[in-house]
Amino acid sequence: MSLSNSNNKRNKRPTLQDLTAPSKACYFCINNTTDVDYKNVELLRRFTSSYGKIMPRRKSAICASHQRQLSEAIKRARFMALLPYLTR
Repeated sequence: MSLSNSNNKRNKRPTLQDLTAPSKACYFCINNTTDVDYKNVELLRRFTSSYGKIMPRRKSAICASHQRQLSEAIKRARFMALLPYLTR
């Protein structure tokens, strides 16, 4: 006698996707923001760490396209001296 597919699924170990929490939604997608502006310093500070580093996607819960725009905006704001490169 052979095992059915339902019996195989029941004995299957959970994958990493099954164990992780559901992903959060992107801040910019929720607010319908098309472009991330480098002059909006308060918004950019929200996505930098206390040391001034750009937060990774897995912590900030931002989609890939907005993460690229955000990192470019932070770099431009640093160049224009709106944000510090390092905080002490």
